[in-house]
Amino acid sequence: MANIRKKKGFQTALVGLRDKILTGELVKGDHLAEVVLANELGISRTPLREAMRELTDQGLIEKLPNGRYQVCSLTRDDVRDFIALRGILEGSIFRLAAEKGISPQQRDACQETLTALDDVINVSTDAIDFDRYMALNEQLHVQFAAISDSPVMLNELARINKLPMASPSAFLGGQAASDSTLRSLFGAQDQHKSIFDAICNREGARAEALGREHARLAYKNLDLFLETGQPATAQIPGLALVEELGEPQTKERRASS
Repeated sequence: MANIRKKKGFQTALVGLRDKILTGELVKGDHLAEVVLANELGISRTPLREAMRELTDQGLIEKLPNGRYQVCSLTRDDVRDFIALRGILEGSIFRLAAEKGISPQQRDACQETLTALDDVINVSTDAIDFDRYMALNEQLHVQFAAISDSPVMLNELARINKLPMASPSAFLGGQAASDSTLRSLFGAQDQHKSIFDAICNREGARAEALGREHARLAYKNLDLFLETGQPATAQIPGLALVEELGEPQTKERRASS
C-alpha cells in the first residue's frame, strides 16, 4: 500500500510539474520553489524532488550549483538534436524490425492504422480531425517499433520521446493553425507507407534511412513555428522554452523554498 501511494505521489508530481512547464505556466529561467509547488500539487516534497530529477533527465529543468532547480532554456539546435536522436534510434529500430520480419497479425494491425490515417486526411482541410490524427500517428509509430521486439531499444526510444518536442506528434497540435503545414501530413503519410513497405519486404537499410528522413519532417515545422512566434506556443508544448521566442517575464516562483 505504501508503495502504491509513493508511486501515485511521484506520478502526480511528474505530470503536474511537466504540464506547468510545457503549457508555459512556468517559463524558462523560473526557479522552482519546492514548498510552493508541493502545496499547489497537493503532494509532499519527497515525490516532488523525485519528479524534478526525472524532468532533469527529460531536458525540461536543470539543477543549479546551489542545489536549486530552474526551468531550462533551449536553443533551436537543442530541439533539432532531440529530433535527430529520435530519428537515429527510430531508424535503427525500423531496420531491426525489417530484419526480424513482421508477423501476419502485425501486418494487419499496421495496415488498419494506415487506412485509418488515410481516412482522416483525405477530407477537406477544415474537416481534418487533428486529435485523431495525432493518436493514430503515435499508434503507428509504436506498432512499427514493436516489430523489432527489442525491449532495450524501445525503452530508450520512450525516454527520447519525452525530450521537449522530440516525439513524432510534437508539432501536430499546431498544424491546424497553419495551412502551409497541412501538406506535410500527406508527405508524412507517404513516408509511413514506404516504411511499412520496407519492413514488410525485409529491407533493413531502406527502413532505417526512411525512419531517419521521416523524423526530419519535424525540422520544417520547428522552423515555421519559431518564425510564427507567440501564437503557436499554446499549440506546441514546450515551444515557449526556445530562446528564439524571446525572454518572457518570469513569475514569482523564485522565492526561497
